[in-house]
Amino acid sequence: MWLKPEEVLLKNALKLWATVKSNDYFILQRRRGYGEGSGGLAGLLVGTLDAVLDSTSKVAPFRILHQTPDSQVYWIIACGASEEEITQHWEWLQQNIMRTLSVFDSSDDITSFVQGKIRGLIAEEGKVSLVQEEDPEKFREALLRFESWFSLPAKEKLVTYYSCSYWRGRVPCQGWLYLSTNFLCFYSYLLGNEVKLVISWVEISRLEKTSSVLLTESIRVCSGGEDHCFSMFLHLQQTFLLMEQLADYAVRRLIDKETFPSDHILTDPLQITKRGLETHARNEAFRAFFRLPREENLLEVYESFLWVPFSHFNTLGKICVSENYLCFASQDGSKCHLIIAMREILSVEKPDRSSRALTVCMRGKRALRFSEVRDFERLAGTIRRQCGNTASPQHSASSQMLLECGEDEEGLMVGQKDSSKTVSTEALMNVFHPQDAENLDPKMLKEKMKEQSWQIHFAEYGRGTSMFCTKKTRDLIVRGVPESLRGELWMLFSGAVNDMATHPGHYSELVEASLGTSSLATDEIERDLHRSLPDHPAFQSDTGISALRRVLTAYAYRNPKIGYCQAMNILASVLLLYAKEEEAFWLLVAVCERMLPDYFNRRIIGALVDQAVFEDLIREHLSQLTEHMTDLTFLSSVSLSWFLTLFISVLPIESAVNVVDCFFFDGIKAILQLGLATLDYNMEALLCCNDDTEAVTILSRFFDSVANKDSPLPATVQQAPVGSNNRAAQRVDISDLIREAYEKYGDIKSEEVESMRRRNKLYVIQTLEDTTRQNAVRVVAQEVKFSASHMDELYVLFKRQHFLSCYWTVSSPALQHHDPSLPYLEQYQLGRAQFTSLFLLLQPWSPGAYTHTLARWTFRLLDDNNDGLVNFREFCRALDILYSGSFTEKLKFLFKMHLPPAFTDSDVSKACQPSQSVPLDEELPNFTRLTVCSPDSPDDGVIRKSPEKGRGKVDLQAYLKQWQDEIQRKEESIKDLPRIDQAQFIQLSKTLYSLFHGDPEEEALFRAVARVTSLLLRMEEVGRRLQEDLAPSQTSSTSPQSPSPSKTPSSAPPPQTASPVEGAVEQLQTLQVDQDPSSPGQVTSDGGAPSSPDGTSDPPSSSTMETEPANTPSEHTAPPSPQAMDWSFSFEQVLASLLNEPVLVRFFEKPVDVQRHLDRAKRDQLKAQINK
Repeated sequence: MWLKPEEVLLKNALKLWATVKSNDYFILQRRRGYGEGSGGLAGLLVGTLDAVLDSTSKVAPFRILHQTPDSQVYWIIACGASEEEITQHWEWLQQNIMRTLSVFDSSDDITSFVQGKIRGLIAEEGKVSLVQEEDPEKFREALLRFESWFSLPAKEKLVTYYSCSYWRGRVPCQGWLYLSTNFLCFYSYLLGNEVKLVISWVEISRLEKTSSVLLTESIRVCSGGEDHCFSMFLHLQQTFLLMEQLADYAVRRLIDKETFPSDHILTDPLQITKRGLETHARNEAFRAFFRLPREENLLEVYESFLWVPFSHFNTLGKICVSENYLCFASQDGSKCHLIIAMREILSVEKPDRSSRALTVCMRGKRALRFSEVRDFERLAGTIRRQCGNTASPQHSASSQMLLECGEDEEGLMVGQKDSSKTVSTEALMNVFHPQDAENLDPKMLKEKMKEQSWQIHFAEYGRGTSMFCTKKTRDLIVRGVPESLRGELWMLFSGAVNDMATHPGHYSELVEASLGTSSLATDEIERDLHRSLPDHPAFQSDTGISALRRVLTAYAYRNPKIGYCQAMNILASVLLLYAKEEEAFWLLVAVCERMLPDYFNRRIIGALVDQAVFEDLIREHLSQLTEHMTDLTFLSSVSLSWFLTLFISVLPIESAVNVVDCFFFDGIKAILQLGLATLDYNMEALLCCNDDTEAVTILSRFFDSVANKDSPLPATVQQAPVGSNNRAAQRVDISDLIREAYEKYGDIKSEEVESMRRRNKLYVIQTLEDTTRQNAVRVVAQEVKFSASHMDELYVLFKRQHFLSCYWTVSSPALQHHDPSLPYLEQYQLGRAQFTSLFLLLQPWSPGAYTHTLARWTFRLLDDNNDGLVNFREFCRALDILYSGSFTEKLKFLFKMHLPPAFTDSDVSKACQPSQSVPLDEELPNFTRLTVCSPDSPDDGVIRKSPEKGRGKVDLQAYLKQWQDEIQRKEESIKDLPRIDQAQFIQLSKTLYSLFHGDPEEEALFRAVARVTSLLLRMEEVGRRLQEDLAPSQTSSTSPQSPSPSKTPSSAPPPQTASPVEGAVEQLQTLQVDQDPSSPGQVTSDGGAPSSPDGTSDPPSSSTMETEPANTPSEHTAPPSPQAMDWSFSFEQVLASLLNEPVLVRFFEKPVDVQRHLDRAKRDQLKAQINK
């Protein structure tokens, strides 16, 4: 099979490979241990190694390498599993390639041509293989194995699978790697040894390709502090890229909470496919390379030659077609590319069928000729069809205006809808510093020469969106862009010109819609308006300030997810100096959403990722500095402002704009190069530094010394410090610094930078997550008795529970429970369903009928501010009481669980359902009518939620005050607890019974609770009798005509039911039978008289049942009065009664094995989610 050309090293490979055939440009090799001559120690060793490492996906035994006579670099271009297969590839090269190579003069041209041909063959094979990418029957079998081995929910989408080896120490385990939407899974079973691995993508901190002496290439996955190494040979690169995509998708969906509304491939996590991910990656790479709007997708790719008029030769490359653009990129090393908007194409002609050529005619009397296009008729039809879809007067007018840039500078911008009264149509630099055409100052003369150079370039390479971009274009950028062309070129190189052309009038609509709005973003914008280039005259007037306000407010309105972040004001102010207001807006869109992704949010993840990339480049290119500074964290902190503001905040404005020129042409690569050049320039001074402060001083002085000697700006605008003559002689010209950066570090490829970005993004995000965990654990550890390791495990379980509820739902509401902008303790919070699942895994008692009910009441008790969420601190406090609390603390917790707001009116009705002998009055005591949604309920010793919850603003002072109040708050006294009424007490008794299931002393515990309840009820009855004895005398004194029933035994007894106490006893007796059906006899209310062996109950004792009068109720029974029902117990009474039962005290003070519960929760957490 043909392979994408990749460099290989032959220094040590000759020990593993033997050459079979060779010529000047190609080498056919056979791996030792295969075919003829496979004997010998080396052959046996290689064959054994291949068999052990990967028995089902072996290294291909044959391969073809490409080289040129004067080069030591080899490129692998093909491999084969058999001699016949590799011979077919070799013969094709002899017949189709060897004859052509003789016409090339340069080795680089030969290599580029061969690589282009091989890529073309792969692309042609890919069109056929995409349909037959996976055997449906084999994939179905793999899916069944995946489901049976890992027991994941049926909704979990398997993306693909590979045969590979998993290394446990130095022993490889041959098995299968399964990649699904949310998990990386591996399974191996060999000689009775089963290896099963399940890793969540959001828990991976490192994902990288590595090589060692034993393994040529492997994939290393780091998760939870453990390294997992997988070796795959035939599909390693494909597997690695797919793993990168899945990890990035999980992070963006679950941590960044992206919903992908414009990308149907990623919208539904349950429908992710391998082909879809590959298409998505191809589209992203296409848009990034050509700087196209996010709506564009790569539709078709054609290999062809393009006639380059300025060089007078055909250059080999690829034509890429999207919905609205026709793009070309060379592959022969000329680094030539261009973009043609479909709206600019007038016609497509096919002049020469023999050469499979077509000519694209554009506005401005320009034409492009493509030749050797395999399917040129299909391409012509696609272009005609796309031109018909995009042709519109609106687009034509906008493009014509852009092509004729500079001819009508005074006119309104495209789509302004006559909004010139509110939107500026001039760059601020033209308003405040118009150029004097008659000025013959040397700097102005040099500026005119730059303009002339660019005009010559435009004449040769074209102007506007269809301009050829080549090495010469980059050379002109490095020398410096003229002030008059800066805005136009920024728009062109950033791709903002395409955004503005395809969205006419959008900015004006945003300005009108955002005017007068008030939000956190607008408040911050108003605060920072006068901090943006305050020394520049343009921002000392209302003209500049108003334009800056409109741009920033419109963008915050357009993209509320970003809104406004610091450093955006500095960037926007520089854009407004050289671009019109609408152009500045679209430039800001290009920077924030495409060129610097994830930079402008509260966690500035994008900037931190590029800092990590910068550190890697320092280790690679500045080894001396790395040896001197073992910790590069200092350089990261210093360079943060370089990336956030593109050096604008550290360099004078007249020098910084040159850096911005390079950034819009080369992207973040230009900033990385300049950073390396800055450190290299100051290498000697930095190596002599003794501390970080001295290094900061050196870099600050260096940036102060940077100047732009060619800047035509007046002295009132320039920000370069004015020093002594000696100091002025030491100044560094920005053009020289940029030129040095390109000369020394220009070989850094944009593809390498993007790969390093992807690799470091996982590490940066997990580092931020680890910081959150460490801070949350440190704060909570001061309030609980858990060890540090147990706290870490609890946090991981808490966080994982949040993600488990989001894995298999599109735009899950639970995603909103995670907000990285909140303080550490509230970044992850659990709703009731999430909390219940985790509580059931960690609660210290045996699971029973009331376990879910206890979890519900516990959640209500902890959710003291009624926002439906519980944070990590609240969760740990509750578990700490249940695991390590004293008998009094645990009982108080259970007692409060049976009081409002945990115990509600609906629970009151359920508490009385087992027995109807005790009717409840509809009017409960006052405290039972407390609503759970009352925002003014008193504190119960549980931390409050965020004072600024839901408003997007974190008031740190409010949090500090809140935490200070909590520290100073005295421990809640048991006397402050409300009394518990009848229904609540009955439910408390039921709860106690439910906790004892499975305990060795279960029967003794039942009897102890029965004795306690009997004692409390008798105490209540005695108090009630005393009140009743006083009632007749008071009634007779006030109403003598109404005889007292107690004093007139012969009179008819009044209507009366059983006493409330008797009803409660009856309910508790019934409850005991329900809770312990296997006990030999029924336990009575006093706990000491079991039922007789024949099943009949013994007579009740006089101490319990004979306390009531012997009157029998009549047939017409009246309900009891509210006074008869109004009885309750205090916490002191319940506590004192339970302390008299040693078996109960032992049960609640029994030590809990925390580690055993944590291990069980980790083992069963995913399984519990599946069984829901």
